[in-house]
Amino acid sequence: MILHSENKNIQVESGLYIVATPIGNLGDITLRAIDVLNKSDYILCEDTRTSKNLLDRYKIKSKLISNHKFNEKKNLSKIINILKSNCIVSLISDAGTPAISDPGAILINECIKNNIQITPISGASAVSTAVSISGFSEKYFFYGFFPEKKNKIQDDFEILSNIDGCIVFFISPRKFNKSVEKIKQYFSGRKILICREMTKFYEEYLRTDIDNLKTFKTDPKGELTMVISEKLKGKKTSLLLQESDKKNIQKMIKKLSIKDITDLISQNTNVPKKEIYKYCLKLKNEN
Repeated sequence: MILHSENKNIQVESGLYIVATPIGNLGDITLRAIDVLNKSDYILCEDTRTSKNLLDRYKIKSKLISNHKFNEKKNLSKIINILKSNCIVSLISDAGTPAISDPGAILINECIKNNIQITPISGASAVSTAVSISGFSEKYFFYGFFPEKKNKIQDDFEILSNIDGCIVFFISPRKFNKSVEKIKQYFSGRKILICREMTKFYEEYLRTDIDNLKTFKTDPKGELTMVISEKLKGKKTSLLLQESDKKNIQKMIKKLSIKDITDLISQNTNVPKKEIYKYCLKLKNEN
């Protein structure tokens, strides 16, 4: 790859610029991003107060337009008209790369329909930052924000647990604490990296085996970026329960919870907990 030296005379043409901003440390912004933001007629941002901290730091005086998930559809025609008048418009999010679990896709698709030029200005992303220090597979699937409903979690985890690569989630500490048992149920045998406050003063990185995963005693501040490893290669495990295990489960199914039965049976078999849980659930439904 040939890296070209900076040319301060490069013209910023009219159109939409998708500009990545720091995920925490305000020093993590590219020179090109500063240049484009300075030359923008308008900057679309989620929270003008949050964005102003960054823009003031670099003495950027461009006009701000509030553009978040609750008003992005309402703003659409106004912004398209601005772009059609040959203005330079930048889209930023509160942190990281816009349109990655943040507003942006609606405007981008409308620009595509109207043949308006769209230019990405690359930079910080919580997803790639977390994956880069995980030590896990370079192949990864980004899910986004953790599912809200229990049924959605179970349905999606059923699919995600079969992906042979690492999986990245955004999740709040409170939601994490409520979901530990589900994570252990579907991703047993893998490793996990939990990133908190990345690039900020209180940044923290927690690594453990999923089977040893525990809840936070108190909810830490800030969103978490969670990376679950690919399936780890080790001794082969059978996906089939032995008849003796099935008989033991049948004896316990009316006396113990599915979780307790799964924990007990898994101590003496190499069958994944997910398969034991499914068999218990099947018996419970039949009864």
